[in-house]
Amino acid sequence: MEEENNQHYNDDHLKFLEMLWGEGYLSPGGIGEVREILKNFDISKKNILDIGCGSGGITIDLVKEFKAEFVLGVDVEDAPCLRSKALVAKHNLEDRIEIKKIMPGTFPLQSENFDIVFSKDSIVHIHDKEELASEVFRILKPGGFFLASDWLTSHDSEPSANMKAYLKLEDLDFGMASPSRYEKALKAAGFININLRSRNQWYAKQARMELEDLSGRKRSEYEKLTSKEYIQYSIDTWKAMIKVIDSGEHCPHHFSAKKP
Repeated sequence: MEEENNQHYNDDHLKFLEMLWGEGYLSPGGIGEVREILKNFDISKKNILDIGCGSGGITIDLVKEFKAEFVLGVDVEDAPCLRSKALVAKHNLEDRIEIKKIMPGTFPLQSENFDIVFSKDSIVHIHDKEELASEVFRILKPGGFFLASDWLTSHDSEPSANMKAYLKLEDLDFGMASPSRYEKALKAAGFININLRSRNQWYAKQARMELEDLSGRKRSEYEKLTSKEYIQYSIDTWKAMIKVIDSGEHCPHHFSAKKP
């Protein structure tokens, strides 16, 4: 899987996102969205891989709330891995969770080793969705599930001017793909029972709440954590994102797929 090895998430960025979305969370919705992804699945006593574990909040909740037996959280950046390890230690879960930094590319993991592969809003950084699907299929045990959410685009053609403007501001090396491309990649890898669900309407409301949080009464708290310039830049990014959320071009999805 090709992916740029840039360090996009430094300590200040992590602190900002966790203030916005909750301790250990680097994407919207907190544990509520994790519950939504997993609502039809029992992951208790399962061996789980968490791709793009970020600051570790989700990885910890997979064990504490959803009763996973063991979770391996992997990420390609230093700061998130260090933050994850600190949170795991804070919650005394070192015997149930391992955090591992990996290099972009093929997963350095044995085949048929996990009951569940999970990811929340992080595989947008992996541009080759076909190889991603193939690799996830490889490391899943027969009967295992790929359960994830990601930031998708409605089409695989040239992005609109508004989308280009948003991606330039976001500057996180996003490799967005359409629901159609994801479905084809999962089918080609061998998955069955593939289900994709749009979260566009939910995030249209959520993004406005986040923008109000950034630009309203809590703005000074965010500015103290980072800087006035950083928060203004973030507000501009959110405004640009809302345009492509409203148009439907930016369409977050949940999806599930089973390895026969």
